[in-house]
Amino acid sequence: MARMVVTHAVKDVDQWLACRARTVEAFAPYATDIFFFTIPEGGNNVAIALNVHDMEGMMAATQTPEHQAMVEEAGVIHPPHAMYFEAAG
Repeated sequence: MARMVVTHAVKDVDQWLACRARTVEAFAPYATDIFFFTIPEGGNNVAIALNVHDMEGMMAATQTPEHQAMVEEAGVIHPPHAMYFEAAG
């Protein structure tokens, strides 16, 4: 299992947070322990942390029209700023 953090900008943080349940549902077949992060001081940069047990499946799912529609609804601005993976050892 890979622990992963993805950071990106969004158009509106409240809009993005309102889509959490749909995001968790979309990633549930591929990941667990999905957490959402915002900056307390404000701004439009956010992060998602998740434990991925099917990276290939998740990456393929992010290329579907359904995922693109979800991303658009959440106001995500692509591409992501960064994708971080837990360091081994």
